[in-house]
Amino acid sequence: MDLKDKKVLVIGTGLSGIGSAHLLCNAGAWPILLDENEKTNEADVKAKLEHDADNVKVVIGKLPEDLAKEIVLVVPSPAVPLDTDTIKSFTDRNIPVWSEIELAYNFAKGKLIAITGTNGKTTTTTLVGEIMKAYFKDVYVVGNIGHSYALEAQKMTDDSVTVAEISSFQLEAVENFHANVSAILNITPDHLNRHHTMENYARCKENVTVNGTSEDTCVLNYDNEYTREFAKNCPSKVVFFSSHEKLEKGFYLDGEEIYLAGDSEPVRIMNIHDMNLVGLCNVENVMAAIAMAMAMKVPMATILRVIHDFKAVEHRIEFSGTKNGVDYYNDSKGTNPDAAIQGIKAMSKPTFLIGGGYDKGSEYDEWIEAFDGKVKELVLIGATADKIDACARKHGFTAIHHEDSFEGALKYCTENAEPGDAVLLSPACASWDMFPSYEVRGKMFKNYVNSL
Repeated sequence: MDLKDKKVLVIGTGLSGIGSAHLLCNAGAWPILLDENEKTNEADVKAKLEHDADNVKVVIGKLPEDLAKEIVLVVPSPAVPLDTDTIKSFTDRNIPVWSEIELAYNFAKGKLIAITGTNGKTTTTTLVGEIMKAYFKDVYVVGNIGHSYALEAQKMTDDSVTVAEISSFQLEAVENFHANVSAILNITPDHLNRHHTMENYARCKENVTVNGTSEDTCVLNYDNEYTREFAKNCPSKVVFFSSHEKLEKGFYLDGEEIYLAGDSEPVRIMNIHDMNLVGLCNVENVMAAIAMAMAMKVPMATILRVIHDFKAVEHRIEFSGTKNGVDYYNDSKGTNPDAAIQGIKAMSKPTFLIGGGYDKGSEYDEWIEAFDGKVKELVLIGATADKIDACARKHGFTAIHHEDSFEGALKYCTENAEPGDAVLLSPACASWDMFPSYEVRGKMFKNYVNSL
């Protein structure tokens, strides 16, 4: 689509929206940046636009009808649902709607690795990014990881390699988006308040390889029912990984060793103790990363060297220190039950578990069942506290304590944990009822631990 001198509506003034506005200015378009929150300060938005402030029209509140009639393309930020009245007013007129990653892809160059999944995206994307940087000269790590794909797309050349963490929100509105190497790490219930059904949610995830060909590679989790089933219809060449099955083809875990099975005898790749990451979930992330790196023809020696040196991503089962004989772990990124299950599985000591937060429509039965004698006490906060309490008691777990604040929960754990115990922040919920983001929640946890 030729956007030169055309008016494009960008909805949302966060990182994604600002990045999209910059790209559109660079492409010669006339971006209109809309923030429907009337409390937003236009001067603050202009400040974020920096050198392009004079080239972008900022609209706060409702979009005027005369402007709406001139729009040829709509680019909503990931947080904006596609069924809002504003977006429907454009789709009803057959105006195309592109996510930021679709917009970015249409201007980007080079090879693209796209990684999605309910859990493990950030760790895997960061690891794959480090492997690519160790072998290629021009590498970009973008997407849901906190770096706007649209902003970076303008800098790319034919020799660039881009590693993108892609959420289901970003995959809702894609058209030409095409990754050379992709991965769906897992699909478990999440964001059902947005996608409504698991079928819709899974379909969004599968869009990561919707335009794939037999020349491309898609890495899939054999142990996950959704991804294993999707492999039957995946347009790209599938490479499986498994932490539970000895595969005839693909990467698998046998005891403490990772193997690659192919046409001949399985080849030992590495021992899981040769990495700094903990937990079975991270073994799976590493297998997926190796598979993607091999698809990009990175030498195994380079891959293993980076894995050996790689440290845990912030806020994901992150060891935060030992105070008075108690270990503290920050798993604030455990924003859904399945992610929080991985946090519990990584614990080896009696654990005070801080849970609860914003309600995304999740069920908590499997999370409670995963406590498996490890959780000494469940300390609940936030909007979901009563819902989780009822679920826990249904499963016979009654060692539950409620606090009205995050600070109160931290203080309670500190005062009651004994030497040899662990305190784990792994809420199984989003942070939005009490914090702007899971990062803010995790940093507060670590600041508290450091102050002890």
